[in-house]
Amino acid sequence: MAHNKRLAAGYKTFDRAKAYSLQEAIDLVKSNAKAKFDETVEISMNLGIDPRHADQMVRGLVGLPNGTGKTLRVGVFARGAKAEEALAAGADVVGAEDLAEKIQAGDIQFDRCIATPDMMALVGRLGKILGPRGLMPNPRLGTVTMDVKGAITAAKAGQVEFRAEKAGIVHAGIGKASFPAEKLVENAKAFADAIVKAKPTGAKGTYVQKVAVSSSMGPGVRVDVASVHS
Repeated sequence: MAHNKRLAAGYKTFDRAKAYSLQEAIDLVKSNAKAKFDETVEISMNLGIDPRHADQMVRGLVGLPNGTGKTLRVGVFARGAKAEEALAAGADVVGAEDLAEKIQAGDIQFDRCIATPDMMALVGRLGKILGPRGLMPNPRLGTVTMDVKGAITAAKAGQVEFRAEKAGIVHAGIGKASFPAEKLVENAKAFADAIVKAKPTGAKGTYVQKVAVSSSMGPGVRVDVASVHS
């Protein structure tokens, strides 16, 4: 109930029909983030695509210049020297068959999964578990790699994954409400640029149709699309 009242109060602070500049929208989101915890600020982009078609899928990774404010847990499938490299680079969970057994038992203690190429035969058997959670390692995303250290470092530094949902919407957390507004603006622009660069060959018409920003418990604010790319 308190959340509903806070949301209603938040909507009274701006014109819901208006598209604000990115800076103005971020300021509004920050001023309405009044929960007792440090809310995540999220950007949402409606794209002119149909992800059901292979040539219209939008997916990738982008490093946010100011990080996300969230500590990402990284799990790595590797053996021998690469397993040692992963542990030294700060991986939270490292293993092979033992890690696969934990995952099959429902014990998933990571937010990003990385694997060396030789481990994919083993990891492939976990597709029904990792796939729906968006955790399946993918060579195109740089999460199937021999550069284990580089992949872990990037993930820990504020790299976020994006993937278009059925309705053609991509979204991601771009920081915390406690971040200075300019850092959130920089992160939002970096994310939007990555989405534009990931434009699929099958996309027709207007690619970026709507943009909005919000916080975990606050109202969504429409953003003028042009201001995201300026």
